[in-house]
Amino acid sequence: MKSLGNNIWYADGDSVPFYTLPYTTRMVIVRLADNSLWIHSPIKLTQDLVNQVDALGQVRFLIAPNKLHHLFLKDWQQHYPSAAVYGTEQVSQKRTDIQFDGILTSDVTLPWENDIQQCLFTGSKAMQECVFFHRDSKTLIVTDLIENFSPDAFPPIKRFLAKISGVVAPNGKMPIDWRLSFNKDVAREHMQHIISWQPEKIVMAHGLIIEDHAVSFLEKSFSWLKLSRQKD
Repeated sequence: MKSLGNNIWYADGDSVPFYTLPYTTRMVIVRLADNSLWIHSPIKLTQDLVNQVDALGQVRFLIAPNKLHHLFLKDWQQHYPSAAVYGTEQVSQKRTDIQFDGILTSDVTLPWENDIQQCLFTGSKAMQECVFFHRDSKTLIVTDLIENFSPDAFPPIKRFLAKISGVVAPNGKMPIDWRLSFNKDVAREHMQHIISWQPEKIVMAHGLIIEDHAVSFLEKSFSWLKLSRQKD
């Protein structure tokens, strides 16, 4: 587990296969003002990880931000039965075996809003994702909205496929299949709202973390939306 700033950490897990590509997994842990923990996109549960998490505080929230990030959610729910589970409508419909305590919608008031802001990124029937911003560390937290794999993450042929998809650093972006499914006007409005948070860092589930010039990176990554320029 590594620190991203004040009261925010990330932990990397094993890779999982997705469309023949090895996708790394990563979760983010935020310690809220009441010292409880908010866990985004939980990775495979291990005793070592449990020990590290328990040393930080009590797990209060488990977050499934889109319909692809749910693989290990039930294991975490069973291990931390008092934690509230939140997910998008799509993931709740996909995982009917999991009891969700709340649905991440565009107008819901959430109990962590003093510490973490959120934006439900919609405009595609294929996928929606709830994006988060940790106020204290000025960190944007995403899963598949941006993928920024190191070129070394893939063997040559699969690296070529990943580049075609647009998910290889330093030019990581939303995968092309999802990108093509979006209503650009809707997506542009969401991204302009996200940029208005003025994030300084971006942590994603798949790929290299952006540690500076985050706004410039977002403008480049989402140039397909023809955003108005902002100052980083």
